[in-house]
Amino acid sequence: MSAKAGLRLSLGLAALLGLTGAAPVEHYALREGLNINSFTRSGPVAAHVVLRSGKQPRLLVAFPAGNSGTALWFEPLAREAEWRLEGEPEPVTVNDARGRPLHGVRFTVTIDAERLVPRQAVLSSIRVIRDYQALGTAPAEVLTRPRITAGAIRWSRDRLDGAAGYDLAVAVTDGRIDNGAILAGKDGRIRFAVMALTGETPLTPRGGTDLLNAKAQPDQGARNALTFLSYAEKFLAGSWRFDTYFGRDTLMSVRLLMPALQPEAVETGLSSVLARLSPQGEVAHEEDIGEFAILDHRKADGSLSDAPVYNYNMVDSDYMLAPVARAWLLDDPRGRARAAAFLAQRVGGETMGARMVRNLCFVLRQAQPFARNPVPAKLIALKPGMDAGEWRDSNDGLAGGRIPYDVNAVLVPAALDSAAALAASGLLRPYLSASDAKAFGAARAVAEIWRTKAPPLFDVTLTAAEARQAVSRYARMIGVPDAPALASIGDAPMRFPAIALDAQGRPIAVQNSDPGFALLFARPPAEALKVMASSFIDAFPAGLRTGVGMLVANPAFADAAIQRKFSPNAYHGTVVWSWQQALVAAGLARQLERRDLPADVRASLARAQSCLWDGIEATRRVQSSELWSWRYADGRYQVVPFGAAGADVDESNAAQLWSTVYLALRRPTGQTVACSSR
Repeated sequence: MSAKAGLRLSLGLAALLGLTGAAPVEHYALREGLNINSFTRSGPVAAHVVLRSGKQPRLLVAFPAGNSGTALWFEPLAREAEWRLEGEPEPVTVNDARGRPLHGVRFTVTIDAERLVPRQAVLSSIRVIRDYQALGTAPAEVLTRPRITAGAIRWSRDRLDGAAGYDLAVAVTDGRIDNGAILAGKDGRIRFAVMALTGETPLTPRGGTDLLNAKAQPDQGARNALTFLSYAEKFLAGSWRFDTYFGRDTLMSVRLLMPALQPEAVETGLSSVLARLSPQGEVAHEEDIGEFAILDHRKADGSLSDAPVYNYNMVDSDYMLAPVARAWLLDDPRGRARAAAFLAQRVGGETMGARMVRNLCFVLRQAQPFARNPVPAKLIALKPGMDAGEWRDSNDGLAGGRIPYDVNAVLVPAALDSAAALAASGLLRPYLSASDAKAFGAARAVAEIWRTKAPPLFDVTLTAAEARQAVSRYARMIGVPDAPALASIGDAPMRFPAIALDAQGRPIAVQNSDPGFALLFARPPAEALKVMASSFIDAFPAGLRTGVGMLVANPAFADAAIQRKFSPNAYHGTVVWSWQQALVAAGLARQLERRDLPADVRASLARAQSCLWDGIEATRRVQSSELWSWRYADGRYQVVPFGAAGADVDESNAAQLWSTVYLALRRPTGQTVACSSR
């Protein structure tokens, strides 16, 4: 019996409705560490298959529809086993027992294991699957027992509110099922066909010339990833773990991709953010949709509503919206021509312009306390009870800090400047009240206070001797050479901005990549630019430069407790985030367009640019990944996929929205300044 027939007959599924009409089928695949990733999109079907090899095999299919998925974990094996995917997953639409369409994929896999024992299947929201992966627990009401026949195992269930739900079926075609375990055939391998389906409402795919313009770079890997994550309703942050809207990811990706995006795609990003604002004007960080929204409502009021629930716990994205909107509505000629019409569009009975003003008024209110009394206690801090509040949103991402550098030294003044510029343009006039106009009139003066008073509060300064001692000690501890780093430390004091201030307003001495925000959104003075450039030029652990790219953090100058938290296995530790390199690349290019900088500062920026692009070009094969780690072996830094080997504290997405932004970036030509330590 064929795999297809096995699934259809032994599982009793309704007849296949077939492939997704005349819609073209988009496929691409890539391997990272233990994970095989295969992406399929066609009409109402969008699916990401993840096969995780090793001693703890896992089979997972993520769907952008409703941020849903099906996943199957197996009992640990005594030895490593490797999955193989035969061909490409095929998009299918199937009717459930009540005639409701389910969309998904079917595919065939083999694994070189003698025995596989299904441990737990989870069919629900990706949020539930993420939690099960991390914690090993899931709400009892979403778990379902398998139905086992002679040749197949199937899990299926309706959504908690009775809507069309989820289905996962495996039909063994090489081997057999014995008391719930799958045993290998005579050749020592197991082969089975899989069908994974969701009943959540499909998104509307966007791709090709509807997504990118002729300026986009010909990077097929980045194009593949961006296409899978792009829909008429919204952009997805990353797959498999973040197959839905994230405010920060949307804003930064739209800003960096803007030169390569079609106008409609830019405006999809902006409108998705504006549509999710809080009544106060805060930007939604994440949305709970589909079955995860139902779980939220059950807990809150006992209802089975699937109305989206928005998370406003982050503080950085509140101040990103204005400078990104300004970049489109004022600075880009395409956006400027469409700005009035865009702002007049309505969502939820309210114009985009009114929503934009709501956010800008929030920014102006939040900025007032520091403007009146510029001391650390008046800066923008993480929300009470939260350990995270900006892009370094793991528990230790800010080294215990409460007042982030990027938010206060860069994003708040950039948002204030943008508020003033948008108001001065006249675009907001139809949406401003008399009291709003007065507040906007003071925006530039408030921005100037923030721009001059906030950054110095984050300054970290060490003597050259202190810096050399710290670098040597830390290099020994982590097993990397210190000579290149020591060579970059001269006689002058070492300076860099702290990653954050602690609760008492003291700088936390973790060197970091966040000056990239200043390069992109601000106009730093010449001396500040030299300080920023040095972090990107100097070899780790005196700076952030390694042979596998720019690290996002360097704890060499912090205390031992912080150093232990910032390892290559930590999500925001001494790792490389692809989009952070792109942020710095775009920012350096922007600063080098200035004509008011001294020659020595321009030379430093050009050298930093060369160093950065050397690292980017050395790691092209992993560029669309969310992040990667490294090891030092054979006299060099080597890429290690993050989370794909099992030792890391989290798992990287194989397709990450803000890692595709290189489609709008290219290495400058004609550079004469090579990368070298000073």
